[in-house]
Amino acid sequence: MSEEVSERPSELAETIFGLESERQKAAEPRLALSPDAAPGAGEGDLTLKQAVVTGSVSTFFILAAIGFFSNLERASLGTLAPDIRDSLGISDGTMVFVSSASGAFLILGALPMGWLADRYRRGRIMAIANLFFGIMVAVTGMVVNAVMLFFARLGGGVAESNTFTVQSSLVADQYPISARGRIGSTLSLIGSITGTLSPLIVGGLAVIIGGPSAWRWVFLILAIPIVLVAFATFRIPEPVRGQFEKKDVLGGIIEDEDPLPASVEVAFARLLQIRTLRAVVTAFAALGFGLFTVPILGSLFMEDEYGLGAFGRGAVGTVSGVAVMISMPFVGRYYDRLYRRDPVFAMRLVGWLILPSAVLIPVQYFMPGPVTFAIMGVAPAVMTYAAFSMVGPLLMAVVPYRLRGMGQALGSVYIFLFGATGGALLSGMLSDLYGNRTAIIVIYVPSTIIGGLLMLRGSFSIREDLALVAAELHEEQEEHDRRSASAEDLPALQVSRVDFSYGQVQILFGVSFEVKKGEVLALLGTNGAGKSTALRVAAGLGTPSRGVVRHHGRTITFVTPERRKRLGIHLLPGGSGVFDDLSVRENLEIAAIGLRKDKVAMEAAIERALHLFPDLAERPGERASSLSGGQRQLLALAQVLTTEPDVLIIDELSLGLAPVMVEQLVGIIEQLKAQGQTIIIVEQSVNVAMAVADRAVFLEKGHVRFDGAMADLIERDDLVRAVFLGTEGG
Repeated sequence: MSEEVSERPSELAETIFGLESERQKAAEPRLALSPDAAPGAGEGDLTLKQAVVTGSVSTFFILAAIGFFSNLERASLGTLAPDIRDSLGISDGTMVFVSSASGAFLILGALPMGWLADRYRRGRIMAIANLFFGIMVAVTGMVVNAVMLFFARLGGGVAESNTFTVQSSLVADQYPISARGRIGSTLSLIGSITGTLSPLIVGGLAVIIGGPSAWRWVFLILAIPIVLVAFATFRIPEPVRGQFEKKDVLGGIIEDEDPLPASVEVAFARLLQIRTLRAVVTAFAALGFGLFTVPILGSLFMEDEYGLGAFGRGAVGTVSGVAVMISMPFVGRYYDRLYRRDPVFAMRLVGWLILPSAVLIPVQYFMPGPVTFAIMGVAPAVMTYAAFSMVGPLLMAVVPYRLRGMGQALGSVYIFLFGATGGALLSGMLSDLYGNRTAIIVIYVPSTIIGGLLMLRGSFSIREDLALVAAELHEEQEEHDRRSASAEDLPALQVSRVDFSYGQVQILFGVSFEVKKGEVLALLGTNGAGKSTALRVAAGLGTPSRGVVRHHGRTITFVTPERRKRLGIHLLPGGSGVFDDLSVRENLEIAAIGLRKDKVAMEAAIERALHLFPDLAERPGERASSLSGGQRQLLALAQVLTTEPDVLIIDELSLGLAPVMVEQLVGIIEQLKAQGQTIIIVEQSVNVAMAVADRAVFLEKGHVRFDGAMADLIERDDLVRAVFLGTEGG
């Protein structure tokens, strides 16, 4: 007896592993992409001038001006940090925290900026943000204590967040893929020129003005050109979203005529399923610990260790800036060629450029004098600038074009919220306790190693993620052609090539089905086939890692369940869907709450629902808990019908109900069908499905095995037998 019991766990484990093996065998092979099939690989080798002209010359120069003054302002804070510290009478740790955390303040603007960038004209968003940024720069010059400085940096960080979200999204849609590396590196070059000149400009201007308040005038003067450029930004043209990916993959531009905007939560859920993006943003979080603290700590270190003033510190920064300025044109050209050859190598190069700084930066901070300190800072500065100029184009390549603003916002969340804030808190504490050099080494070395290794890890998934981008564009083209050929024949609800996973377990594999207006579609299948999961994706309760959901031709893949409900897509889940402590009528009033401002319409909706359910109409005052299981199912269905759904989705219509109640439900579904109601049902009984459904889709292990008329399904003995013999789930 004991031996029999001891064998059961192993038998159970063997069974489980066997089932999982079958699921893996049934899974579609991972998408593959040859290097020359990546979006952008097929484009010609445009010169930088040709690329700028192809996009927009005016946009390029306005973006360059924005970057110039943004970098100048950032350099002003770093170069003048000791003067601000002394003027306000604050400690090194406080100055480091406020200055470094100003980068973290970008997170407060990143999400709304990304949200706006995916919905509205981006030039207008940037113009308003930069106007506010100019005002905050002026306010920085007027602060009188650390608290005011904190809030001035807060406002400036929120406004400046548009450079990481709106601008990056705009560049990706404005300029060809094959030249984005050079576009990005050229804009970075302008930034590096600013970084090279700004310490001298800022330091020299502070010396010319003179006095302890010189730093204030620097910020006040800088605010003027920032505001002027902001007004010019209103004139930036709005490009077609995803136009160059469409041209390269499809050979032409197609536009979604009436797109619905993505919600923040659904967009993030989809974006975090892109493995390359997940690796990059996690690397950003680690790198942020050092990137935002080293400039401030370095400036304080040079004053304390070498006794350098503002001009001297600026001169040291200029050495690295010159090297970066010289290298950037070569970086962009090399990246574009490497990406066209193989995106995997381009991604790996980013990681290899980051890692050496983990050794070079600590060595730099043990140099005996400012000259050797400046020389040792050249290599890490060049490699870091080169790496980050490549990351932007790579990130935009794997993010769906509809989510580019939110994709950049996600990166900003990680680098600024986790990286910059964590680095500011840690560096401020370490600086006061152990000194600036120790703080730099303790923070920068591990953050750089982790960030570089994560970038290398991301290279293993970039080819598959690019294949997903190309596949979704082809699917969009197919749907566009279909709409052009027969616009009046659009399905009421369409699920196309959807992949979905719970954690690491994939449930749906390229699932596609659709229901036409006035049609009843039955989803059938074996145990765990993914039927309920498919309904959840259609209703917006699950975000697919791949695929599209459309409502009357409009893409709603990234639309919230609440918005889908307002569009008329209503899901009646299996199990109890009523409020037990409320009466029948109160349950219906809760369901019709959207009509509460129109009492007449609300009453009509309730009466219309009750008319279909005589059993409920006879007991409006009874509590829902006193009803039978079948009557509670009727009440749940009546609740949904008060809203007059466009598409009614019912999960497990007859599960657990007595035959007499099933017969009553079937009669109601037939009435709704006669009225032209569009319905999708998951049903365990083939007989019930035959009675109400026009068509059937059969799922097995997450794959569609059959899609056709209900009568044709009955001819498939193998599939029908699976439904009768299987125990429903999934």
